[in-house]
Amino acid sequence: MLRRLLFASLAIAPIAIALHYVADLDETTEFVVSAIALIPLAWLIGEATEHAAEHTGPGIGGFLNATFGNAPELIIALIAVNEGLTEVVRGSLTGSVVGNLLLVLGVSLVAGGDGALDRLSTFVALSSVAAATLLFLIPSVPGWDGDPERHDLAVLSVPVSIALLVGYVVVTMFTLRRHRTMHVASDEEVEAWSFRLSLAVLGVATVATAFVAEILVGSLEVFAEQVGLSDFFVAAVIVAIVGNAAEHGGAVVVAHRGKITLAAEIALSSAAQVAVFLIPAVALLSWLPGLEPLALSFRQVEILALGGSVAVAAVVLRNGRSSRLKGFALLAAYAGVVVAFYAAGDRGA
Repeated sequence: MLRRLLFASLAIAPIAIALHYVADLDETTEFVVSAIALIPLAWLIGEATEHAAEHTGPGIGGFLNATFGNAPELIIALIAVNEGLTEVVRGSLTGSVVGNLLLVLGVSLVAGGDGALDRLSTFVALSSVAAATLLFLIPSVPGWDGDPERHDLAVLSVPVSIALLVGYVVVTMFTLRRHRTMHVASDEEVEAWSFRLSLAVLGVATVATAFVAEILVGSLEVFAEQVGLSDFFVAAVIVAIVGNAAEHGGAVVVAHRGKITLAAEIALSSAAQVAVFLIPAVALLSWLPGLEPLALSFRQVEILALGGSVAVAAVVLRNGRSSRLKGFALLAAYAGVVVAFYAAGDRGA
């Protein structure tokens, strides 16, 4: 019954997109409609990823979900860069990493309960985020004194971004090769969608999610103003949660079905991919003609949130086992980060 309802509700996405372009709706209505439309899209991405993982194993399955699930965040970030909303870009990307490590992973552990995790994969993902956080200090610390948007900080962000992308390629090749040797499957060995069909569904769902997420973000500022929230809080919490809708849905769906290893891979792979691929990619793409170069000058509260999230996740997952109690611990840590982001307010305010 629930599956039929979710399949039927997929029609909300094209309706939301059509209304955005042909109807003169107020921003609040667009926010609500597009938020509802993201729910079945997130579920569909999770469904397709689970079928793809039957052919690839949980490690590559988590990588696929992170890759497709982060596409809307890349689009959102570039749109915000184009509009000169640099604080929104940095806040949404920081919030995405923290949200995956604490919120998405926490909800997944609560939904999945007891189970074994891939300790090596967990260590690689957390180490990647930790390394990225340390490199972010290079352009961030100078930005704590003076104009954080100044050109020299954007220039300083270029070698940092290149180093992160090189590291991302090396780590990705290692992890995919490792998981490929750990899991060998064919279409005849599993009862699942074919691998091509799974990828096709992932692609279509991701494109639709990107359109809907763009509409949602376009209405967020007005919505936030009506409820009295800072732009930074909206970016780091609301936009980040919206951008992570695919990871939320995908991880929770597979965790609830008892595939906690895959659920953890989705959350951890997504966090690492945002930190070492998406953030530097946005910084480098911002140098395209017509855009304003983005300086990776994160605020103190953002750096502390990144480092703290890695530390909490490492402590919670140190023995390679999951539990609902550990999930609640991660969610409690995320609640603390949300409070800190709310108290921080806008930069210089």
